[in-house]
Amino acid sequence: SSALYGSGGLGGVIEFRTVSADDFLAPGETVGAFASTGYQTVNREIAGTVTGYGRPVAGLDLLASLTTRASGSIELSDGSELSNTDDDIISGLAKLSYDFADFHTVEASFLRFQNDVTEPNNGQGLNDDNLADKDIASDTYRIAYSYGNADDPLFDVDAIAYYTDLQADEERLVASSLGPAGEQLRRDVETFGFRLDNRSRLRLADGMMTTFTYGGEAYRDEQDGRAGSGERSGVPDAESDFYGVFAQAEIAVAEPFGVVPGDLLIIPGVRYDDFESSSNIAADNTDSQLSPRVGISYLPTDWLMVFGSYSEAFRAPSFDELYQQGTHFNVGPFPNVFVPNPDLRPQRTQTWEVGGGVSFAGVLQPTDRLEVKGSYYDTDGEDFIDTEVIVNPPVLNVTRTLNVPNARLRGAEIEAFYESDRFLLSLGFSRIDGENEDTGEKLGVLAPNQYTADFAVKLPEYDSLVGWRLLAAEEFDNVDPGDPTVPGYGVNDVYYAWSPSDGPLQGLRLDLGVDNVLDQEYRRVTGGAGVLEEGRNVKALISYRIQW
Repeated sequence: SSALYGSGGLGGVIEFRTVSADDFLAPGETVGAFASTGYQTVNREIAGTVTGYGRPVAGLDLLASLTTRASGSIELSDGSELSNTDDDIISGLAKLSYDFADFHTVEASFLRFQNDVTEPNNGQGLNDDNLADKDIASDTYRIAYSYGNADDPLFDVDAIAYYTDLQADEERLVASSLGPAGEQLRRDVETFGFRLDNRSRLRLADGMMTTFTYGGEAYRDEQDGRAGSGERSGVPDAESDFYGVFAQAEIAVAEPFGVVPGDLLIIPGVRYDDFESSSNIAADNTDSQLSPRVGISYLPTDWLMVFGSYSEAFRAPSFDELYQQGTHFNVGPFPNVFVPNPDLRPQRTQTWEVGGGVSFAGVLQPTDRLEVKGSYYDTDGEDFIDTEVIVNPPVLNVTRTLNVPNARLRGAEIEAFYESDRFLLSLGFSRIDGENEDTGEKLGVLAPNQYTADFAVKLPEYDSLVGWRLLAAEEFDNVDPGDPTVPGYGVNDVYYAWSPSDGPLQGLRLDLGVDNVLDQEYRRVTGGAGVLEEGRNVKALISYRIQW
């Protein structure tokens, strides 16, 4: 967890960064291009990508990329199809950055996703003939400025402004209880956002370096929904404003107190969040919170690390959690109706986490390495946001989002990785448990114990890699009495990659794979429409890269 990131960062942070020419080009190279095409059988998908990038002059970085995908119905693991689906996707990225002065950089980018698709009104519906013609598009514009000078300890600045326009338009092709044929449905969501932060690096004492990070962020979501000439059920006109400020220190201490061996890292932080959501169907929903956090990591040697942390966090409810309504799928033969909850309160959590890791080199041979990491966490949630499905045959079933006044989640994760000149091996395990502490009922966000394995053999003499992957889960029986369980499963994948390291074919790469080799019939979790996962999927991708 982190004090630097906004509402929703309860269980950690994942960072996504779009690529730039500098990610591909080696020193001395100025221009490059990449192209690929592939096919997979499970949905008869054809895909292709073309990317060009360059550094034509010093300080200027340019990249443009375009991807197309065309696919049909998805074959499920019992041989049936998630039918009546026809996707035609185009997505692209254009990005420019320029170092306009010493240590100053400006960047601009445009990211687009567009899908013209005919599918059931509920995309997970089995044998659903309530078809809709959907036009889904998302445009993201981003500008950024950064200043970073290794000789300037006080200022290391990042500033980002962004705008996203999401449009999800539908036309009903079949008359049903959901609405008449030809009805036009619209959902538009616009987001305006800004973030500014700075890092100051100071030496507080001999052997003690501190990095102070501080800043703020703000964004606004605006939603507009229509059905025909009136309001769209579950998609009201709504607005949400959010802002937060934060500060964090990273204190690195070498040989604490002058007698303890190794390094100590202490990270205290705090952030303040405030939000307000309003709509034309309910009163305003608003709240705020001050959230502290502290983490400690200790590295007594260069191969061992142990850590612990305590953090508080705050998550504002989303538009869908507040306002979603209407019939979206069936539970068995009976329709399921979503019930809005505009009085939903924000979720507050307090989390303890402890763990450790080891990293060794030269275990079985001079060039290999072994890494193992494990952690355990315990989260107490106040007004925990959970989903409840009330199965109520032979009448309507109901899905609603609600606050659990006192909830508790506990989980553990462990992962191990080994690499040598000939082999790659990774193993993983995760588990999660949780309940409503007032009633003892299980939460709706749980999953079974899960195991992963990935084993690959390097064949450098053939410029190749061949491997096997396993995803396995125990029976999911962590449910309330009378609720259905989900059988365990084990899904096997195999893969092969070939990429010549020299000669006339250098830059070419071939990837082959088969997902769910044994065509295992399985589903991951309970709830929703209860749809099975994909069946056997044979896939191939060929790509070529050239740069000079």
